[in-house]
Amino acid sequence: RIGLTGGIGTGKSNLCKELKCLGAQVIDADAIGHRIYRPETPIHREIVQTFGQEVLGEGSIIDRRILGSKVFGKPDEMKKLTDIVWPAISKEVHNQLEDWKSQGIRVAVVEAAVLIEAKWTNLVHEVWMSTTPEEVAIERVMKRNQLSRDEALRRIRTQMSSEERVRHANVIIDTDGPFEQTRERVQREWEKLTERLKKEIV
Repeated sequence: RIGLTGGIGTGKSNLCKELKCLGAQVIDADAIGHRIYRPETPIHREIVQTFGQEVLGEGSIIDRRILGSKVFGKPDEMKKLTDIVWPAISKEVHNQLEDWKSQGIRVAVVEAAVLIEAKWTNLVHEVWMSTTPEEVAIERVMKRNQLSRDEALRRIRTQMSSEERVRHANVIIDTDGPFEQTRERVQREWEKLTERLKKEIV
């Protein structure tokens, strides 16, 4: 079980695509997060009770931009939200991992930007991290999210720093440079992982 983490704009999604091509099953924790926000779920009800009806948009769907404005830059409010959402995501991830284990899946990847902050490292055996120079990440976020430089930088710097993530990482993959170079790095790490798994079987 691999936990893949990294800041916004560091190329986590591309690494996941490559790992999937190599044979891994991938869980996108952010996608689970979106799913549990849906109307009629316990999480939806708890968020509305905690942050008020004003976070609801059309069709009783939680407007994540409005919710974000309520918690962004407010640690106490953010903790209220993560205390609701993170345990629910963790439970779904755990259930999926156990299901795949029963099916004999050899390599599962949990893609999660907040893997370390949410203390989900206990769900995995190794932590892999995507990294890239801050300037590259800024350019990627500006282009992908159509943000100004200041907005992109603010998003990047509200997350855990790369220096902090490095302390938890078993494997670090720099995604700076041509994509083919990144692909080769992923393939090398996959081959090393395959060798480690063979030794465990022996």
